[in-house]
Amino acid sequence: MNIEIDKSTLSWDEWDELHDPRPEETGFDRVVERAMTRRGFLGNLVVLGSGAAVMGTGLLSSGSARAQEAASRFAFTPIAAQTDATVHVPEGYSWQPLVKWGDPLFSGVDPLSQETGISLEASDKVFGENTDGMELFVVGNRQLIAVNHEYVNTKVNLPHRADGMPANADEVRILQNMQGVTVMEVAEGPDGWAVVIDSPYNRRIHHNTPMRISGPAAGHDLMKTEADPEGVLALGTLNNCGSGKTPWGTYLTCEENFNGYFGSTDASFERPEGFARYGIGLEGRYRYEQFDPRFDISMNPNEPNRHGWVVEIDPADPGSTPVKRTALGRFKHENAACALARDGRVVVYMGDDERGEFMYKFVSSGIYVPGGDTSGLLDDGQLYVARFNDDGTGEWVALTPEATGMSAEEILIFSRTAGSRVNATTMDRPEWVAVNPVAVEGYCCLTNNTRRGVRANAGGDWTPASGPNPRAENGYGQIVRWYPEADDHAASGFTWDLYVMAGNPAVHSDAYAGSENINEGNMFNSPDGMMFDSTGLVWIQTDGDDSNEGDFAGQGNNQMLAGDPATGRIERFLTGPSGSEVTGLTWSADRRTMFVGIQHPDAPFPDGDGALPRSTVVAVKRDDNALVG
Repeated sequence: MNIEIDKSTLSWDEWDELHDPRPEETGFDRVVERAMTRRGFLGNLVVLGSGAAVMGTGLLSSGSARAQEAASRFAFTPIAAQTDATVHVPEGYSWQPLVKWGDPLFSGVDPLSQETGISLEASDKVFGENTDGMELFVVGNRQLIAVNHEYVNTKVNLPHRADGMPANADEVRILQNMQGVTVMEVAEGPDGWAVVIDSPYNRRIHHNTPMRISGPAAGHDLMKTEADPEGVLALGTLNNCGSGKTPWGTYLTCEENFNGYFGSTDASFERPEGFARYGIGLEGRYRYEQFDPRFDISMNPNEPNRHGWVVEIDPADPGSTPVKRTALGRFKHENAACALARDGRVVVYMGDDERGEFMYKFVSSGIYVPGGDTSGLLDDGQLYVARFNDDGTGEWVALTPEATGMSAEEILIFSRTAGSRVNATTMDRPEWVAVNPVAVEGYCCLTNNTRRGVRANAGGDWTPASGPNPRAENGYGQIVRWYPEADDHAASGFTWDLYVMAGNPAVHSDAYAGSENINEGNMFNSPDGMMFDSTGLVWIQTDGDDSNEGDFAGQGNNQMLAGDPATGRIERFLTGPSGSEVTGLTWSADRRTMFVGIQHPDAPFPDGDGALPRSTVVAVKRDDNALVG
């Protein structure tokens, strides 16, 4: 039986399911299962149902003093799950759209047409689609927000096309311009927050913006193309997912599912070695290869190697050239969380968002000096990959030529292969990483992994469902937390536990119910985005199953929750409209406004009946103008 699949509506995870390549080696769930057999480690775990290990029992104490302490951390009343087509926030808070897909950044730009979408002429002068990671920057007395645009919903961008797919080069260019990054000035006035039209800082960065390639892999033969024989100047940044902010005030945008943009007009083309490991196939998601030869791997086989990097952008200099920092490795970057080591070296934590992939860390060789030269800090250093041991310890393994049998440049271009060669721990789709600003600890959202215990991955390694994910299909996810040795982010050793295991106690009474800090009032699935505020509260955003049925009954739409790392308490703060992912978060300079991204709603949000659904950044404030959260 042939089942027709509408590929224009697939998530990137679903796209990868169709195109299949998956990694190998040691499973994180298996590590936790082994760890549970150790008496010393069990003293710091709560055991649920069929063997799920979660956070320390001390952290989950329900004593009145601890409960009162927890209550004092949250300045809001938790809200219930929702299933409707709008945003909900707690009583005493209000929200408004700040900017929507298609809103002009400059005067004289054609507005969005409900019938034909955005014109080619306007497409690089408006706010892009599918907002994701974001950061706020203060430049003098101005506030700038840099926002990622991860991908496009073709049927929304090309509403006049029945199949939602581009039919010519101009329509491909529109899609290319709708993705990338927006830098925009924002200001608060009597009517709330708005984009400052025609600000000199307003800027769009997209799939055709020139990018400098920097670091050890720059100029390598695998980075050279006919258009760039030196291998030092790329065009465009692709599939910009999460973000980061450097201590010196630049923006890090992370290239995630870059593989789906490439294809071949030659069906017999044999893909180069390494393509399968990254999911690069003969069919591109948006038909770029049919109208733009740069994305045709049969014509430009090295072009994919120029994507999958972390890109540094200076929002304060609209004339600056973005830089692809190759020292941070090439994989499906989710985000880049920066910290400083005790000696001032720069540390960047990163997750590779695919089933069974790895967590990475970069440590700079140079020291950050405020006001000093920072131009090379992300070019020279050591890339590490995480290995979680079964006794609650772990280590960051240096990816060196001696350890991997690869050249220094190959390690960076094919970081996944390098990680496999040192037996890094495979993880359940590492999403956003966040660093606690008031404690030396890091967190990573492991969003879900439906292949645990179901099938072997591309390396042929069978990782049984066990440990914190005893289900054959882990549809809920969890958040892992680690504590660097000697309170130093540059240290190679760490200890670890789980902050939370998501679940549904309304449906299950075993490990599927989740950890002790999950209840019917705060339950969720698929933690994805994650940021700390300045007080040390962790904000968790979800991108999961919002069917509100079966295993996910009662969980409603995707949402944002606040968590207290000290007590384990988690409460729901915001729910998104139906069909949307809640992703991307930053605060105004005075922390009285929270900016939250609403990506790919399936309802006519936020304009109402009959309108195209528009990804939107919303501004959330307390009605009494106090600090948010």
